[in-house]
Amino acid sequence: MGVPEDEWDDETGTTDLEALRRQSTKERRACVTILTGTAAGQLFKCGKSLTMGRSPQAELRLDDDGISRNHARIRSETGRSWVQDLDSRNGTFVNGERITSDVELKDGDKIQVGRGTVLRFGFQDALDESFHENLLSSALRDGLTKLFNKRYLMDRLDSELKFAQRHETSLSLLLLDIDHFKKVNDTRGHLAGDAVLVHLAQILTKAVRNEDVVARFGGEEFAIILRAIGIEPAVQMAERLRKLVEAAAAPSTGGELKATISIGVAGFPSTQAQTPDQLVEAADQALYRAKREGRNRVRR
Repeated sequence: MGVPEDEWDDETGTTDLEALRRQSTKERRACVTILTGTAAGQLFKCGKSLTMGRSPQAELRLDDDGISRNHARIRSETGRSWVQDLDSRNGTFVNGERITSDVELKDGDKIQVGRGTVLRFGFQDALDESFHENLLSSALRDGLTKLFNKRYLMDRLDSELKFAQRHETSLSLLLLDIDHFKKVNDTRGHLAGDAVLVHLAQILTKAVRNEDVVARFGGEEFAIILRAIGIEPAVQMAERLRKLVEAAAAPSTGGELKATISIGVAGFPSTQAQTPDQLVEAADQALYRAKREGRNRVRR
């Protein structure tokens, strides 16, 4: 079978895929993939140096039990990488053995830091990274809105809550629900309902900080994790989001659609939540109050 004409480059005599393969083999970069732990599935490029630990300044921040603030470092040169333990309390292990000096890493080596985080080291090219990103995206993101899904949100909430508890910092959670969404689907159809969901996702993403997490929690419900934000600023943020949504209109084939949202706000330490589920329950109760009292409002 011949190569389709639109995939053939007359000047180089190669297909687009072949060109990408040739480029990829020249640019194999050191990477680590988290196999177990709160950020399981994510891939990180090592660069010249990658510090791992609980410190907010670490390039790869890990907040599992037993991980020191500055736990270990991977340093890389052309085609070679080494891992170094940074005098951590519980040590760094490569393929099950605790290291006492710099150890050169090989493709496929397993690095354990803390009690529950294992990383796989490897040299990856552009094709590998593209495949991994697509696979991770399908596992952790909602297909319609492209926001993170509930699974990712709960994993991150667990990590962020542990960090806030350990460092005595603030953390807030917003739960948002589109008012009378069933009516949109029933009167305008599911395509119109999808347009409202996508439009809301875009508004939320643009309105929050890069370090905040926006997720589709399920159906017409969304959630936002606000790191290092106390309950009062979180309520103010929720009110700003409510007004942005109320003033906007989603494009639709049958004409523009307007929607409003109700928002429940909960935070740590104002709510002494010990688990992510307890924080979600507190935000859900606040959301229920907002809907019971007339919708299109914020409650805490």
